[in-house]
Amino acid sequence: MLRLLDHLEEWLITFLIGAATLIIFAAVAHRYATGVPIPGVQDWLLTLNFGWAQELCIIMFVWMAKFGAAYGVRTGIHVGVDVLINRLNDSVRAKFIVFGLLAGAAFTGIVGTLGAVFVWENGAHYAVYQALGLKMEGLFEGPTTPDLEMPTWMVYCAVPLGSYLMCLRFLQVLVGFVRTGDLPHHDHGHVEGVEAEPLTAAGNEDKIYRMDDDLHPRVDDDDATPRGTKADKGDRA
Repeated sequence: MLRLLDHLEEWLITFLIGAATLIIFAAVAHRYATGVPIPGVQDWLLTLNFGWAQELCIIMFVWMAKFGAAYGVRTGIHVGVDVLINRLNDSVRAKFIVFGLLAGAAFTGIVGTLGAVFVWENGAHYAVYQALGLKMEGLFEGPTTPDLEMPTWMVYCAVPLGSYLMCLRFLQVLVGFVRTGDLPHHDHGHVEGVEAEPLTAAGNEDKIYRMDDDLHPRVDDDDATPRGTKADKGDRA
């Protein structure tokens, strides 16, 4: 089960950002295309309603933010002020790290629980009872969004789901730290899939100081005379 959750954030964020990009592109293209007086096409475009696109994209970005926060915990990309903690000895530093991870798990767990209660009372209770065919007397149906007319409790589900996932990631990082003593670390200068060849590799030492073209002064391998200078250009002429 945990293996299925290992890349849940990436899958969800990738889907949401891809769908949001397509929706925004279609909405913007539709807005400009309706202003082009093409017989027949313009009338058809005017019948299409993209007023819901902005609201849906906002909802998608809210979900991306919540699950992106969980992704940040798992990969260690959240910004933390650890200058003082890193100056402590290993045993004291480890205790502070464990305390911080437990505090993060407790906080996100509390936020997730409060969010779940809010979602339940904001219309999820009514929807579940309606789906099960139970009595709904006195239950609050809950509001809907202005454009999509979608129950708002579905939108607010991002809070408990994202927070509980963050709580799980805090606990996973805690277990990993207790076992190995290592924390997830993200190199902000690294781009996934792009591996830079070190300039100090064999055969590349001189490339640090020279460029392989005729536009910059450089020294030939077998001659100490700089190329690309005025004297060199005169000799060539």
